[in-house]
Formats: sequence, C-alpha cells, structure tokens
Amino acid sequence: MTAGAPAQTPWGEEFQHLAPQMANAVRALSMDAVEKAKSGHPGMPMGMADAATVLFTQFLKFDAADPAWPDRDRFVLSAGHGSMLIYALGHLLGYDGMPLDEIRNFRQLGSKTAGHPEYGHAPAVETTTGPLGQGLANAVGMAIAEAHLNARFGDDLVDHHTYVVAGDGCLMEGISQEAISLAGHLKLRKLIVLFDDNEISIDGPVSLSDSTSQTERFAASGWATMRVDGHDMTALAEAIAKARTSDRPTLIACRTVIGRGAPTKQGKAASHGAPLGPEEIAGAREALDWPHAPFEIPDDVLSAWRAAGARGDAARAAWEARAIAHPDCEAFRTAMAGDYAGVLGEAVREYKKTLADEPKKVATRKASEMALEVVNAVIAETVGGSADLTGSNNTRTKGLDVLSADHYAGRYLHYGIREHGMAAAMNGMALHGGVVPYGGTFLVFTDYCRPAIRLSALMGLRVVYVMTHDSIGLGEDGPTHQPVEHLAALRAIPNLNLFRPCDAVETAECWELALKHIATPSVIALTRQGLEPVRTTHTDENLCAKGAYVAAGEGETADAVLIASGSEVEIAMAARAALKRDGVSARVVSAPCFELFAQASADYRARVLGDAPRIGIEAAVRQGWDAFLRPEDGFIGMTGFGASAPARDLFEHFGITAAAAASEARRLIG
Repeated sequence: MTAGAPAQTPWGEEFQHLAPQMANAVRALSMDAVEKAKSGHPGMPMGMADAATVLFTQFLKFDAADPAWPDRDRFVLSAGHGSMLIYALGHLLGYDGMPLDEIRNFRQLGSKTAGHPEYGHAPAVETTTGPLGQGLANAVGMAIAEAHLNARFGDDLVDHHTYVVAGDGCLMEGISQEAISLAGHLKLRKLIVLFDDNEISIDGPVSLSDSTSQTERFAASGWATMRVDGHDMTALAEAIAKARTSDRPTLIACRTVIGRGAPTKQGKAASHGAPLGPEEIAGAREALDWPHAPFEIPDDVLSAWRAAGARGDAARAAWEARAIAHPDCEAFRTAMAGDYAGVLGEAVREYKKTLADEPKKVATRKASEMALEVVNAVIAETVGGSADLTGSNNTRTKGLDVLSADHYAGRYLHYGIREHGMAAAMNGMALHGGVVPYGGTFLVFTDYCRPAIRLSALMGLRVVYVMTHDSIGLGEDGPTHQPVEHLAALRAIPNLNLFRPCDAVETAECWELALKHIATPSVIALTRQGLEPVRTTHTDENLCAKGAYVAAGEGETADAVLIASGSEVEIAMAARAALKRDGVSARVVSAPCFELFAQASADYRARVLGDAPRIGIEAAVRQGWDAFLRPEDGFIGMTGFGASAPARDLFEHFGITAAAAASEARRLIG
C-alpha cells in the first residue's frame, strides 16, 4: 500500500448492503435536527447523503480517533449551510465530542453544532464555511500546502487528498473562478470537488439566474471533469476512484435531488432552508423505509458507520511508525507546530542592531522586504506571494523559488490578479498547517480580500497580509488607489492586528509580532514613499509589542501629546521640533498597532498618553481613534477621498503637515 492509499479496514463487503440505510441515517439525523431547532437547511444533506457515504466509507483517509492526524485527507463542506451533513457524519463515525446530544442541540447557544460549520468547534470541521465559495478557495490553499509539503518531505510523511462538497451557490460566487483557475494552473491533482448539482437555489430553479455549464467552465480552467448520478453509489465510487488517478484537479458533477426522500418537497426550493415539518418528515420516513424514531439509529447501521470511522486506524499507525523513523521527523514536527518565537526573536534583535548602526530613509514596503530577508532565512515554512504586484509589494526575497506546477517545493506564489482567492487560499494553507502564508497587494484592495480576512480572524489563523501603498502617500495613482477608510474598516474586525510601522525598525518588530501571534491574523500596512528613521538607538525590547509607546519626550512634562502611526510619525516628530522652538513641550507617541495597545494595562496606557491635550495624526479617517483620543482632542487626517498628484503636494493640500499639527496643539493648549 502506498502512503496515500485509503486504509484497508474492517469496513468492507459485509456492510455494503447497509450502504443505502447508512445514507438514510444521515438524512434522518439532518431532517430531525433541523426540525427540532425549527431552523436550518435539510435539503443539501439529504441530497448529498449518498455521495458522502461513499466518500467517507470507501475513500477518505482519516481516523475518527485522531482528527488531527497530519496526513489525513481534508474534507471541506464549502456549502456550509448544509452543516448537518458534517455533523451527522461526525456522530455516526464516532468522533469524540460529537455525541447525539450535540445533534439534538443543533443551532443552540453553546453547542458545537452551529448553524454553519465553525473551525475549532466540532470535530471533522476543517474550516469555517457558510459564506459561499470560501470553502472551495480554502481547499485550494490546503491542496497547495499538501503539494508543497509533499515536495519537501516526501510521500512517507505527506500524501493526502483534499475533497470538497460545493453547491451551485459556491460556484456562482466570483471567488470560485479565482480559486478554480489558480488550482487548474497549478495542476493540483489531489484536489477533488463533488459538485452538488441539484439545480435549485433559494429563489427557485438555478435557471432563474444562471445557465453556465460548470463542467465546461472547470475544463476551461484546466480541470478534469465528470458527470455522475449523485444517488448511484457504484457510479460515485467509480468516479472518485478515477479522479484519484488524475494528473489535474477534478470536478465531479453529482446530479442530485435536493431534499431526497421528502415526498412533496424534494427537488424544490422548499426543502433548502427551512424545516420540512412533521407531516413531510413522516412521509420521508416512509419513502426512505426508515421507521425509526427521531434521532434513533439502528444498531447495525451505527455499527457499520463506526467501523468506517475506525478503518483508518491501521494507516495512521503505519504513518506514525514511518514518521518516527523518518530522517526529517524533527523538521516535520517543527513545521506542523509552527512556533518560531525563540529563533525569530533572536534574529530580529540582531537585525535591529544593524539598523541602529546605519539608519536609512526607506519606504516601509522596502523595509518589509529587508525584514523578510531575515524572517525567510530563519523560518523555512514561510510561503510568500502577491496578487501580481511582487515588485510593488516587495514580497519576494532572495532565494525564494517560485512555487509552480513544475516545482511545488518553491516558497513564492504568483497568485495573479486574484486578491480574494489569494486571501482565502492563504486561509486554507494556514488551516492545513506546516506552512506560514503571507501575501501582498495594495491596501485599498483589502476591499477585495475582506471576506477572507474576516474569516482569518474568526478562525484565529496566522495569515499575514502585506498591504502596501497605504495612504495618499502613494501619490499620482489617485483616489481609486488611495486608501482612506480602510485602516478604520480593518481595525473594526475583531481578532485582527493591523500594524502600521513608521520606519525599518518598527517594520521588523511588526513582522516579529505578526509571526508570533499564532491565533491572530495580521495586516501590515506599508508606505510607497520613503520615511526618515525614527528609531536610531537600539533596544532589545520589541517596543511595538504594546501597540504604542513614547517615541520622543519620554520623561518630560508634556504640554501636548502627538499620536501618529506609520508615515505620519515623521510629521509628528517635525511638529514636536516646531513646538519646541516656541517653548512648547510635545510628546510623540508612535502607535503602530491599536489592537495591542488596547490589550496593554490601563496603567501603561495612562503613562503613555498622559493628561495633556492630544492630537492624532493619520492620513486616513478619524474612525477608530477612540482608544487614544477624547472628544475634546484634535485630529489631523482625511475627511474625504484623495486626489491625483505627487505625494508631497497631497499632504500639503489635505493639511496633513507638521505645521497643521503644531497649530492644532497650540489651539488646544490655549
């Protein structure tokens, strides 16, 4: 048996006659749970029960006793509204933490069985899905990670497939095209999508809004495609077996009947997103030959499912034996653990000394590249990329080969102009484990990435978004490319760290922090324009770690406090100098990360901010500055969109200058 083969198991021919009833167990639990919750989506689980039964009993490599087995196949329910499919499977297969009570508590406060699958809540849930198309794009990232780690460690340690269940809605979403075209280009042969082709959407027939041939669309993007009766288990098994031998990703279009078994609602939108009702469920039990009470699974059917859940035990044990004996075992364990705090901290400290010895005026996007040279040298697991802006984002460092269909061992991805797909794929890579993804585009295009960034934060994933050209400072490209509201919008997302460093030293510290925070994604907002160095004296301490700190005027009695982030810190420093000439003492506070400052102690925040009048300075809107500014304090920034002109002229035009900051300080001091 090869490392990637499905386990040879106790689940076998003696259970084949039970397969239809095993699928009906999924249907029954789904309709019963939705009915008890008085909300949910029974139609998709009932329609895809046959395909799921074939996949989980005959092909999926997993062990229900060890959901975190690194070399398990990944299963992604992209059509997350059909969450009862994965919950029913989790219970039937015997996953710890999915007792029948969790099924009964579907969609209830505190249960693991949320309305849409949530990563970290229920076993067997590999990613949070529900926003349609995200799961499909996550799966592309998982397949990229598998291909990369397989190239690095070989078949004995990494050799598994990624399976997806996606519906019409997933494939209508624009992100699906970004995801499938990238997957086809990279020839991710271990990626298999089971398309729930039921021809029904919420409003009615899919034909109301779409007439795309999905098989032709996928084929045009470099996929192998097949069509199959989604209720013919033999045909399904043959299709999946064929897909596993493909030299490219595969779409299997499974023609299904939504709500299969419901006597009057199957094949109709009525079965999609609402309980079937007692009479319809009674009719479904009769149609499916399922005479059992709600939530009752007959012993022979449950035993067959539990045998299927244990069938991967031998394969997992064999993998563990190979792993222990493998010469790269320690490197593999390090990659999967992903803890680099020690080695990274030491490397950044040494690098900061060189910056203090030779301070340079440099754009922070260039400073990010310089920091990445250090990071990528000490962390072998980083996989970088850009959405067709490599030269502008400065995300590719020396020695990073391109990850391509011909060279999966590379550590740099050309994502193309697919910002949303890039962000979601990076989520998938982080979920898979063994790699640390970062990717770049312009800050204004976080609008294209936002749904995936939000899910990074919701799932608690270490994904680093390198967002350059972070203000009107980008200049002549004008207001379409100048982010104004984006800093505030990103700061509004819970569990997301937004870093906006002011010079090369802060940039290095922000990279260290982004990589140390294993359960929090980060956006690093970086300038196009060169910035004067602020930190010219070395300190071992990472001053950015508390979110904000006194950059100038420490220990002095302050008449005013100038608080700024990123490129505006040098404006604050110039304003301080101007005020000093007038006999006014101003403290400068650099605030690279509002979120970390909010987590600092109240005593620390009070010491940094003091009681004097405060002026916030940022080339963006004021929203989000409440952590620093009181109602009576001042703000120098943007109140509308930017314009097309050289950066220096724009800062002058919009009044984001040292003179304006000094004037506001004088006004507040009175």
